[in-house]
Amino acid sequence: MNKLEAKINISIIVPCYNQAQFLSEALESVINQTYKNWECIIVNDGSTDHTEDVAKQWLNKDNRFSYVKIENGGLSNARNVGIENAIGEYILPLDADDKIGERYLELAIEKFDVNSYTKVIYSNAKMFGAKEGELVLKPFSLKNLAKKNMIFCSAIFRKRDWEKVGGYDVKMTYGYEDWELWINMLKNGGEVVKLNEFCFFYRIKENSMLLNLDKKKKKYLYDYLSVKHTVFFIENRGNFFDLYNENIKRENHLKYMLKSKKHAVNVLSKALLNIKIFKHIND
Repeated sequence: MNKLEAKINISIIVPCYNQAQFLSEALESVINQTYKNWECIIVNDGSTDHTEDVAKQWLNKDNRFSYVKIENGGLSNARNVGIENAIGEYILPLDADDKIGERYLELAIEKFDVNSYTKVIYSNAKMFGAKEGELVLKPFSLKNLAKKNMIFCSAIFRKRDWEKVGGYDVKMTYGYEDWELWINMLKNGGEVVKLNEFCFFYRIKENSMLLNLDKKKKKYLYDYLSVKHTVFFIENRGNFFDLYNENIKRENHLKYMLKSKKHAVNVLSKALLNIKIFKHIND
């Protein structure tokens, strides 16, 4: 192990598939970190643009950057390849079109040092690009996680916890791979910390993989999650019969509300008609 490797405490994994136009912004946010004991592994996931040229420019700027080129295998596979090559105890996945705040690593390492039971650390987040503003995230709980993901992909975790669950699931082909990882990593325990600072910046584009998910692909992902993590969802959402009865109650309530609204509209319509008739007679 050389001197540089001895200092590395956190590995930032940047998969890139035809995102060369954004890559330098992401890497700029890495090199600006106040915490210096990092490495950054750029994983070229079979890009057909000039990703390699951009990556090599950054390799020449700082020897903490390294580069891996693989055949296109999807986001989960690219992240796994990067993490397999990582030296650091901690892992931060960073998509090539996003950015991190300059104190993100520093603040996260401080929290990990305080509590050995902490498994995942994330922060407040903002959107930029086609849409701007705070990315509003629900508070973390296993019950909330069973409904929807509230931890963005660029959270920080220990490499050993990633190894225990077998890494990112490459069968999550169309997306939600980070949601599946958090479920897998946290369903049997472990604490989650959210930093009260804006340390993650999520680029919104007109066209994105998740925005373009059709019903068939979503169904595949939800079906796969439901089968793989059945016990987790039952413990935090309820069994099939509970969910069925909950839906029946909701449907009945909606029918009641709709009927009540129709009744109210009829009463109001009759009242307005009577007013109109009364006015006509008096005129």
